[in-house]
Amino acid sequence: MSKIDTFIDHKIAQNLFIWLFLFLIFMTAIQNDNRVLASLFAIVLLAPPVYVNNLYILPFFKKSPSIFVSLFLFNTLVFTGISVAILNNVSEVAFAWSRYFNFFGIMVLALIFASTIKIARDSFTRRQQEKEAELKLLKAQLNPHFLFNTLNNLYGLSVIKSDKLPGLMLKLSDLLRYSLYETKEVLVPFEKEFTYLENYIALEKIRLEDKTDINLIKKGDFSGTQIAPMLLIVFVENAFKHLGAIRGEYSSVEVKIKQDNDVLEFSCSNSIATNPKSEANLEMVKSGIGLKNAKKRLALLYPNKHNLKIESTKGHYSVSLRIYNTKER
Repeated sequence: MSKIDTFIDHKIAQNLFIWLFLFLIFMTAIQNDNRVLASLFAIVLLAPPVYVNNLYILPFFKKSPSIFVSLFLFNTLVFTGISVAILNNVSEVAFAWSRYFNFFGIMVLALIFASTIKIARDSFTRRQQEKEAELKLLKAQLNPHFLFNTLNNLYGLSVIKSDKLPGLMLKLSDLLRYSLYETKEVLVPFEKEFTYLENYIALEKIRLEDKTDINLIKKGDFSGTQIAPMLLIVFVENAFKHLGAIRGEYSSVEVKIKQDNDVLEFSCSNSIATNPKSEANLEMVKSGIGLKNAKKRLALLYPNKHNLKIESTKGHYSVSLRIYNTKER
């Protein structure tokens, strides 16, 4: 989060900005020889009822609208009376109902304005908290999903007592270290994520040996590029999980990543066998937990800033993803 975002989210800063805004309005609206003092005095009179309304009365807005309206009117009437009494004492003039009703109208407008801002701010904060909670849940679901698939591969090798098992275990250790300790932030430097992809693909190369043609291509300047952690691995993992060989050919996986100005372009394609069993597997990958989580995370983290396309042709399955505004601000 940038310093500007931190300042904007600071409640004291928000309150000071709103009161400054009202002060400027009073400066233009009040016709007085000393506008500055009169405007400050008006804010001093309005601040107590505003904070009483926001802190103690506004919570009843959803719980009980009738109680809210009653308390709102009571708060307005009481502080209008107090304010008018103070003004009469300062200016040494007799009480007048016209002054009371004028200040009552100003008080009502000020409280409605303050209530509207408070409701909007609370609604925004609640949506942000819900978004963060959902992202944490999706990330928590993602790591066990990946670990489950990798352990299945290791189990298969352990059964046949393969010599590749120690190398796979070391690669898995590196992968888990990253997923457990370096993915706590919403965004991470792309280079770290790419290293993670390299390790995973190296692990798959050890497992598959010469049975699959595997290519990882990286182009462009990625300095300053950030991305959501454990996002691209979902598509790469699914490519290997549902890999199949076209008749008469080797199976293949190709991953391309390109940075073009402020746009990250990612594509992943894999061969699939043309038989009913592979078609069933393809339906599984389309509805899998990992892919659903990836789509949800993209919608939450990159709203209107990404384009995801998944295509299936005879013998091939491909994913194309473009993410905009990936450079660090």
